[in-house]
Amino acid sequence: MGINVDFDDHLSHHHYQRVEIPPPKPFLKTLKSNVKETLFPDDPFRKFKNQPLSKKISLGFQYFVPILDWAPRYTLQLFKADIIAGITIASLAVPQGISYAGLANLPPVIGLYSSFVPPLIYAVLGSSKHLAIGNVAVPSLLISAMLGKVVNPHENPKLYLQLVFTATFFAGVFQASLGFLRLGFIVDFLSHATILGFMGGAATVVCLQQLKGILGLVHFTHQTDIVSVMTSIFTQIHQWRWESGVLGCCFLFFLLLTRYFSKMKPKFFWISAMAPLTSVILGSVLVYFTHAEKNGVQVIGHLKKGINPPSYSELAFSSQYLAIAIKTGVVTSIIALAEGIAVGRSFAILENYDIDGNKEMIAFGLMNIVGSCTSCYLTTGPFSRTAVNYNAGCKTTVSNIVMSIAVMITLLLLTPLFHYTPLVVLSSIIISAMLGIIDYNSAIHLWKVDKYDFFVCISSYIGVVFGSVEVGLIVAVAMSLLRILLFVARPKTFVLGKIPNSMTYRNIEQYSAASSVPGVLIIHIDSPIYFANASYLRERISRWIDEEEEKQRTSTEIELQYVILDMSAVGNIDTSGISMLEEVKRNADRRCLKVLLANPGGEVMKKLDKSNFIDKIGKEWIYLTIGEAVNACNYILHNCKFQSKRIDSSATPDDNV
Repeated sequence: MGINVDFDDHLSHHHYQRVEIPPPKPFLKTLKSNVKETLFPDDPFRKFKNQPLSKKISLGFQYFVPILDWAPRYTLQLFKADIIAGITIASLAVPQGISYAGLANLPPVIGLYSSFVPPLIYAVLGSSKHLAIGNVAVPSLLISAMLGKVVNPHENPKLYLQLVFTATFFAGVFQASLGFLRLGFIVDFLSHATILGFMGGAATVVCLQQLKGILGLVHFTHQTDIVSVMTSIFTQIHQWRWESGVLGCCFLFFLLLTRYFSKMKPKFFWISAMAPLTSVILGSVLVYFTHAEKNGVQVIGHLKKGINPPSYSELAFSSQYLAIAIKTGVVTSIIALAEGIAVGRSFAILENYDIDGNKEMIAFGLMNIVGSCTSCYLTTGPFSRTAVNYNAGCKTTVSNIVMSIAVMITLLLLTPLFHYTPLVVLSSIIISAMLGIIDYNSAIHLWKVDKYDFFVCISSYIGVVFGSVEVGLIVAVAMSLLRILLFVARPKTFVLGKIPNSMTYRNIEQYSAASSVPGVLIIHIDSPIYFANASYLRERISRWIDEEEEKQRTSTEIELQYVILDMSAVGNIDTSGISMLEEVKRNADRRCLKVLLANPGGEVMKKLDKSNFIDKIGKEWIYLTIGEAVNACNYILHNCKFQSKRIDSSATPDDNV
């Protein structure tokens, strides 16, 4: 009784600030706040506050149509920079568009169509100043791999093309829906390591597929795994065309050499950007004058003149393969979003401006919906084209408009010139581009920084290369989700010690100078407490106590009497977490230990109060800081020791007997 009175006197004397319970809020207000924080973390409505109706309408149009925001401030100086950048990326867009269309088993002209309409839509709706729109290799490969399983593009090209347009339509619907519903955070579930491994594996597969064009093979496997591809290549050695192989190796060497030179001398970036178109021109001239097409070198052949014909009537909504078209659209849209938004953000950081991921999704979605109705297939913002756009001095999305106009002129006037373009040149262009995607330096960096991230990366890579693109994607998503589950289900906990000559407490494993407090165990919980990790935390806290008691049995220190749970990192707790704390308290009571809480947050205090846990543990055992909790424990320990000595000194010999 005396100790409790002294303890109360100690608390009042030191004026400890009690941990307060936040005032209750109405349920609807709390729900509104949570929804806003989840779906609108950037608070896009902030600029609309205290504005007249006309201004709100104007800001609304500018928000959804960004060109209305910056177009009034557009100058001739900006246009000069954009026109140079636009012409530069057009020289890259034409050969890449033709090449990637072939990768998707589509007519080459579809690749040109896809570099005409979608960039115009993005120029109006997009928020990135530097993103250059066009086809990309990995989604092209995915389209070929997934739709090619149900419809042979060579035996039934019309149905295959219809399914591609349908898949593109649903890709756009899915992307726009994510943006409108503010669900862009879903794409963030694909970690950097996952995307790195998946893109590297897909790039490897694409390179292997291009060996068909390099070697001049007519028949080739439809499988994408490395075993099937290499088997197909080496079982047809007698059909290899040396003319095609020599031509392909020469152009590949030329492309890699120009890229290396531009990398070493960044001001000559345009050399690398012009190299693909230069290769197409040189290859076409060479084939035309040598008649190499008669000696086994395959050429593009006839390309249809004219701009995009409408294709809304080609959307196969009633096809028996609609389900696979939807599946293909959703899968490819996620990959396209992940790449496009990541590229856009990368260059926005370089120029110190922000882009809205949800607005980008809306722009990508509408771009692909319109594209599917105008004979285009899936487009996004590829890194290679965007890098060229940035290096060429692009200032706004007008560079995309300039590129579209250049592609339109090509479609109207220049398509016959591509008749003699050898397929081997297109294969060389694709291989050159894909080698830049295989980022082994980043993989080495992952190994140095985080072994698990490296394992995720390699698993994704192996899944794509030795399985299929779909298998690799499943592995990539599964590994990402597993990583999230491990973070949630196995949170970090560690013991804190006191830094000498301070009131600071830190991890004793990280800080060698930190020393544990005699008789007190301080455990830091480094995550919210949910049903997924409550059982683990209960067992881990019990093990920390066991280890501390075992350590003190072999030492002369004061035996363990207090366990302080540092709740500063516990942002939230559910009913399973509260039950876990109750079990920890009961276990501590059985061991004659006292549990204290330090610095629980507002949300945690509200739930502990409503569950009556505060009454069970006692308000006097909840502290604002670890230091206050430790001081209280030390005061009681000191008082107990003092009173014990006083009793011993006042005892008579007979009493001792």
